[in-house]
This record gives sequence, C-alpha cells and structure tokens, in this order.
Amino acid sequence: MVWPFNHFRKPRQAPRGTIEAIYGMIVTQAREPMFYRHLGVPDTVNGRFDLLLLHLWLLLRRLRTVQGATELSQALFDRFCEDMDDNLREMGIGDQTVPKRMRAFGEAFYGRVQAYDQAYDQAIEGGGEALAEAICKNILNGTGLDQARQLAAYARATEADLGRTDEAALLAASFRFPPALTQDITP
Repeated sequence: MVWPFNHFRKPRQAPRGTIEAIYGMIVTQAREPMFYRHLGVPDTVNGRFDLLLLHLWLLLRRLRTVQGATELSQALFDRFCEDMDDNLREMGIGDQTVPKRMRAFGEAFYGRVQAYDQAYDQAIEGGGEALAEAICKNILNGTGLDQARQLAAYARATEADLGRTDEAALLAASFRFPPALTQDITP
C-alpha cells in the first residue's frame, strides 16, 4: 500500500557508501601524479583543489543527464563541502574563519562550474580553445596554454567516457574514471 502522505517526507538520500565511493574516486583521480608531473598543475593545496573541482564538475555534468540523480548530485556536493570543512580544520583554521573560507570555496565551485560549462558549450559549437583557456585561467594560474589544451582534451575525453557509462553504474558507484595516462590527451 502506498501511504498517501509520502510526499511530505524528506527525499531518500543516496546511500552513504555510494557517496563515499564516488567521492573517493574523484579525490583519487584528482591526485593522479600525471597532472602535476606532466601537465603543469601546481602541486599545492590550490592546485589539488582545482583538480578536485574539475573532476567533480565532470561527474556532476554527466549526472545532470541521469534521471533520478539529483539526490546523488546534491549528496556529492555536500560531501565535497564536508571534506573542505574538515581540511580547513585540519590545517588549523579557526572556527570563526571557517565559514568565510567555505563561502569562498562555494563561490570558487560555482564560478568554475559556470566557466567550464560555458567553455564546454562553446567548444561543442566549434571553438575548442575556450575550455583550454578556462582551465588555463583557473587551474594553471594563467600560464601554460599548451598544458591547458592537454588538460582540456583530457576533460573532453573523460566527459565522453562518462557519457558512455551506464546510468545504473553511475548511480551505484560501479564505474571508474578513465586512466589518465592511457588517454590520448593531445589537443
């Protein structure tokens, strides 16, 4: 029997294990040494943060096309926020400063998502350089356009790979990011 007041309940959240597994995959991929050794991403807190955001954006972009993935997308974003909060506290940031930093992280996330989405859409319309320029600005601190082109090619290849991934596999965390070094990352 369907209870007539079920629509008043909070929506069921994605299982915590699924969220942890997917977020762990994002973090693991963002820590791939190839990005730092060969593609010029600064091996700093900011560089790692920017690669984490890039991979989170790639997955959230794919999840936008999956029916019923809204809860999972929100849960992943919430997990990202928890992780950033935990990292700030581990680094010794005081309780009064954490909310300001978290606001800055949120602004960085939404700003990059908007920049990458616009650049990606421009690339689809015929100009492949926009995503490389957005990556150069946000990840490589405005230098290394050739490396940014390689990162953009990697992002496009990863997005295509995620696009081929079965929706059920995405929702169940039974997928993998493609290996970074085996992809053709030439622009």
